[in-house]
Amino acid sequence: MKQAWVTIIPWDSTLALAALEAGADAVVLERGDAERMRALGVMRVVAPDGDLKLGEEVVRLEITSKADEERAAAVPQGRMVILALRDWRVIPLENLIAQRRGLMVEVASADDARLVLQTLEKGADGVVTTTRSAAEVRRIVALVHELMPTLALEKATVTEVKPLGMGDRVCVDTTTQMELGEGMLVGNTTTGFFLVHAESVENPYVASRPFRVNAGAVHAYLLAPGERTRYLSELRAGDEVLIVNHAGQTRVGHVGRCKVERRPLLMVRAALAPVAEGQRTEVGIVLQNAETIRLTRLDGQPVSIAVIKPGDEVLGYRLGGGRHFGLKVDETIREY
Repeated sequence: MKQAWVTIIPWDSTLALAALEAGADAVVLERGDAERMRALGVMRVVAPDGDLKLGEEVVRLEITSKADEERAAAVPQGRMVILALRDWRVIPLENLIAQRRGLMVEVASADDARLVLQTLEKGADGVVTTTRSAAEVRRIVALVHELMPTLALEKATVTEVKPLGMGDRVCVDTTTQMELGEGMLVGNTTTGFFLVHAESVENPYVASRPFRVNAGAVHAYLLAPGERTRYLSELRAGDEVLIVNHAGQTRVGHVGRCKVERRPLLMVRAALAPVAEGQRTEVGIVLQNAETIRLTRLDGQPVSIAVIKPGDEVLGYRLGGGRHFGLKVDETIREY
């Protein structure tokens, strides 16, 4: 997930309120100003005496030469680097993006932000505003949060639908209303997922819950922001989740509550088209066996698992590599 930090040096309460109201990820302050920010609301502070220590955990470097670029590349991984790009902008940034992560770039406008976030396609990890305009701060923060990745969802052809008996399933209630065609990516393994539709569908028996995804059994994986995976059983209020629509467009939501209840379960298996010889193509999921639980057809329409059958086509997602504590690792892992 791209980040938007707002520089408020010297202190300006109007800029601070704009950062807070826009949903900025952090503010960059001078020493001694953290308490001023905390008096307005909860916000991560980057400062010599902040939550992230400026000069230690976060380093700011001006890039005016090749030597400056090399110094930025040599900063130990794990530290964030704020780049103040001067005359040459795109080429030094391309070089650094190719070498490391943890790059934040100072920008004065939304146009600058778009450029640095799309350089070499993946872009910097975020931007740090330098403008003194509250309106431009709001524009930049909104732009950063809109530039979420688009996922390449695929056709998954159902091969098996099988009742499993009783088990524990998880409803993920978010602080966000989801629309038709939106839901979350959930699966039995870290390499294959289904787009489980939100409970945003009206029906004559149960009121819709557009903030909810009845996501699956406790063991299942949820795809989270940053290509991380989370067990459904470990999600807690305040955690970030990835909301995905049928076109693969994504946005970040937050968990407001999770409900684990014992319910009858059902397993769905499906096949993705192979893209390489010997590649595993099966995806599976265990869901509550009820009419209101839905997968998503290729056109974005929800389809109840009560009527789904072998041969039906739904949306799936393929994710390469294994996972260790939710993070991608390059090792051989087989899941069945």
